Amino acid sequence: MTITQLYYVLAVAENQNFTKAAEKCFVTQPTLSMQIQKLEDELDVLIFDRGKKPIELTEVGKKIVNQAKNIVNESNRIQDIVDQQKGFIGGEFKLGIIPTIMPTLLPMFLNTFIKKHSKVKLIIEELTTEEIISRLNEGHLDAAIAATPLDAENIKERVLYFEPFVAYVPQNHRLHNATKIESSDLDVDDMLLLEDGHCFRNSILNICKTFKKHTDDDFLLESGSIETLIKLSNEGLGMTLLPYLHTLDLNEKAQKNLKFFSEPSPAREVSLIYHKSELKIQIIEALQSIISGVIRGAIAFQNVKIISPLLTKK
Repeated sequence: MTITQLYYVLAVAENQNFTKAAEKCFVTQPTLSMQIQKLEDELDVLIFDRGKKPIELTEVGKKIVNQAKNIVNESNRIQDIVDQQKGFIGGEFKLGIIPTIMPTLLPMFLNTFIKKHSKVKLIIEELTTEEIISRLNEGHLDAAIAATPLDAENIKERVLYFEPFVAYVPQNHRLHNATKIESSDLDVDDMLLLEDGHCFRNSILNICKTFKKHTDDDFLLESGSIETLIKLSNEGLGMTLLPYLHTLDLNEKAQKNLKFFSEPSPAREVSLIYHKSELKIQIIEALQSIISGVIRGAIAFQNVKIISPLLTKK
């Protein structure tokens, strides 16, 4: 039994296809099939049911795959241990970022990080919080940037910054002439939200629920992007809340629709999160240092109230 054989098994289990798995592993399909066959012969079991389309794991195959994940992940950490001991900041690093943070934060720190740590190969993917937690636990991500606290088992959090919510109120809205917004001013019946699955949506619901009993059925308009919410609001279909960094790129006309909350401003906590067994701590610390540095000049709010990204029951 070899690590390579286990790696091939994991590739087939993930892709449910020998040809696709071979392409992912950069080997020929006959080579991959032969190595898996050798492993099955050695163990005297069938790992895959090749009669099913797509290919499925046998019952014992499922147990083997679960253990293989642990073995392959741990074997990959040997190089991480050596790098950490040497203080080397380099190698491949997989980073997930939630959709409401990616477009504003990434341009702020990416170039600086690449220039300072050119030996790090950043692989960045936009993912929901649920997908991030799953991939961190499976070892498919090294770290992620997400709204916290998440209270997720085995996940560590390093706070990067607090980002206030800002109300975007169109001209025909009842709150357009308000100097400051109170949380109690919000009415769920005229709010535009991101669609289900976004933690930013949950945070807005939590702000509203503080003052009004609410069920999800109250919402008529939802969208997959903050940009769409702004456009819908401009059409007079309701107000919405934006993360502060999203307001910095609005044009002068749109800026006039922004209303800040009275202090303490409701805000989200944004953190660098990673699995407790993660060993690439030197890269995590480098990311934390650079992001904290660039964000310090962009967000100066101090008196804030952190809103949970997890939907709470009121």
